[in-house]
Amino acid sequence: MPEGTTVNAAVGQRYLVRKAAVLGAGVMGAQIAAHLANANVQPILFELAAEGKDKNANVKKAIDGLAKLEPSPLATKAALAQIIPANYDEHLGLLAECDLVIEAISERMDWKKALFEKVAPHIAPGAIFASNTSGLSITEMSKTLPAALRKRFCGIHFFNPPRYMRLVELVPTPDTDPAILDQLETFLTTTLGKGVIRAKDTPNFIANRVGVFSMLAAMHHTQRLNLGFDEVDALTGPAIGRAKSATYRTADVVGLDTMAHVVKTMGDTLPADPWAAFYRAPEWLAQLIAKGALGQKTKAGVYTKKGKDILVLDVGKKDYRASAGTMAEEVQAILKDKNPGDQLAKLRASSNPQAQFLWAIFRDLFHYSAVHLAEIAGSARDVDLAIRWGFGWSRGPFELWQAAGWKRVAEWITEDIAAGKAMASVALPKWVSERDGVHTPEGSYSAETGKLVPRPALPVYARQLFPETVLGEKQADRGTTVFEDDGVRMWHQGDRIAIVSFKSKMHSLGEEVLKGLNRAIDEAEKNFDALVIWHEAPFAVGANLKSALEALKAGKLEDFEKMVALFQQTSQRLKYSLVPTVAAVEGMALGGGAEFVMHSQRVVAALESYVGLVEVGVGLLPAGGGLKEFAGRAQAWAKGGDATAEIQRVFKMVAMAEVSKSAENAREMGFLKPSDVVVFHPAELLHVAKAEARAMAASGVRPPLAPAQVAVLGDTGAATLKMLLVNMKEGGFISDHDYDISSRIAEILTGGPIEPGSLVDEKWLLDLERRHFVELGGTEKTQQRIEHMLKTGKPLRN
Repeated sequence: MPEGTTVNAAVGQRYLVRKAAVLGAGVMGAQIAAHLANANVQPILFELAAEGKDKNANVKKAIDGLAKLEPSPLATKAALAQIIPANYDEHLGLLAECDLVIEAISERMDWKKALFEKVAPHIAPGAIFASNTSGLSITEMSKTLPAALRKRFCGIHFFNPPRYMRLVELVPTPDTDPAILDQLETFLTTTLGKGVIRAKDTPNFIANRVGVFSMLAAMHHTQRLNLGFDEVDALTGPAIGRAKSATYRTADVVGLDTMAHVVKTMGDTLPADPWAAFYRAPEWLAQLIAKGALGQKTKAGVYTKKGKDILVLDVGKKDYRASAGTMAEEVQAILKDKNPGDQLAKLRASSNPQAQFLWAIFRDLFHYSAVHLAEIAGSARDVDLAIRWGFGWSRGPFELWQAAGWKRVAEWITEDIAAGKAMASVALPKWVSERDGVHTPEGSYSAETGKLVPRPALPVYARQLFPETVLGEKQADRGTTVFEDDGVRMWHQGDRIAIVSFKSKMHSLGEEVLKGLNRAIDEAEKNFDALVIWHEAPFAVGANLKSALEALKAGKLEDFEKMVALFQQTSQRLKYSLVPTVAAVEGMALGGGAEFVMHSQRVVAALESYVGLVEVGVGLLPAGGGLKEFAGRAQAWAKGGDATAEIQRVFKMVAMAEVSKSAENAREMGFLKPSDVVVFHPAELLHVAKAEARAMAASGVRPPLAPAQVAVLGDTGAATLKMLLVNMKEGGFISDHDYDISSRIAEILTGGPIEPGSLVDEKWLLDLERRHFVELGGTEKTQQRIEHMLKTGKPLRN
């Protein structure tokens, strides 16, 4: 660069995180370190020094504990070895190497301040320092820091478990440099895959403030209407668009002591709040905590297990009883009404206690959210997305209210406040009656400023071509349609990269999708530079079992075989297309979906992608080229040597219907290639997939030449694999039909009844797949398995 030249300041300085320290190896701290390791950020995990020779014994125990947690905080087991153990007595000097330092010790202000004084002198001048607190004052914490570090300090509230929960709340103090927040938000979004919400420094921030209130409201109305805890969980789960854990199971999962602490924070810091009388743990909750029944972590809380039976606390009897909570038929009928306004009207009008309960929790949630909006959040959108990402709701409180009819619901709330039915007597804010909703195409309402606030304009969000939106918000343009039929839509965004999206339920792969995808490949080869398969999760859940069963029951084995042949043809076309094919994968990619992953020339997978060949669960075997691919890949993995060990690994994986626990785990299992890409934020998936496709096209990438021949293990290899099955069959671990299916898988992987070392081509292996697949489809036991799966969603072991 010539002397005197300067970098354009508008570009901004990039914030790169090579190493990050996590202070505190408790439940949250250790899992935050694990997720940093997942993202290839080198984590240093600090804990108090242990007594004895090994002062790292405490932190090593915490790291070892990560391997036992379910769901696993680790994308791969290898990530565990990347976490560097450290203690405060010996290793404070390591902080100077870190670009980010996250404090995650217990929720005690005095402990946090004491730790800050100890670590502050060792934090690098350019590093960001953040506290992972669920609701303590960030500004109060910062007072113990030197002035220079206060500019680089903020709150960073991860939700538990941090690998899976999307939400991170960023909380500034008055001294925080705004540029620091932008840098951290960018890092959290792309590198760790988080949904970031800027929260104000108020008790419990946004998600816990509103979400915990919603739980307190449910607890209050449970007692008022004399409902059972299991009854309330039947009402407040998926039936109303909330997480399966509903209310009381969520409390158990979070930890009853943690729940009580969050509630106490609200009680201690919000004495003048209109709902302050409810900011206390119910008596039954305090009694459980006193007994050490803290929920899931102690195997007893609101719920417990006795053998295989699930028991629930009966407050009246002060003992557990069998859990059998159900929803009243009248309430079920109301909730089946798809019109949110009609739903709420019927719930409000009903005399059924369950209906009264649901109306009451919605009313009080809306009331609370409106009164506190100006205080806790920059806009209604921040509240709705925080609740979605932090509590797993399908819609936030303002979205629900707006969908049900803003002004009519506001009138109902006002009437109930006047009648003394609401939990608080404070009136709705004036702005509520002046509007007809809070979300518009122009932005979401800010009660603080009285204006509509657009989405954040950070450059990182340009990578999200189809970001998650709230009800009433402007939707992203879905591009120009090339063609659309019953199975797929092919479209583009004016950049010569074609996109094909499946339209079937759960993106199952029936004849319509297969034919549509073949047509899309034809179009792409003629008129585009590349083809990307993309749609919202799941990627694909395998073949259309309903159509397959109909053909089999009708005895149309010829039609059944034609469908399999079409599947194989489609897989092969993805592999050998004359334009690059890129699969953008998120969620489940099972059966045929996994085979499309294996055959695409490049895969861009969201971290939370679960890939597996699961056909044995319905009495079939992979026949879309998956076994053929593994037979060839095993040779490559063996690097020209004996591939027996690799084939045995694949055989066990397929026979046991193993599914990857992450995209990186899918790479370890062999579904993804070394050149395939993993992204952490699913909303960036299409952006990266298109970039990969464009780069492949620009570099003139050609499809691979078909391998001339693959050396297979032959009948000797098949016999070795079948020996493993004999022991399992004789031990009663597998049925005769399981043995038949797995034996056929063994034959295909080893090339059939031929001499060991024989050379076969891809067609040979595909023919084997197809023949065995069709033969299994014709058996009564396989048809029973398919039928059972369609009826129950669970595999049948017959």
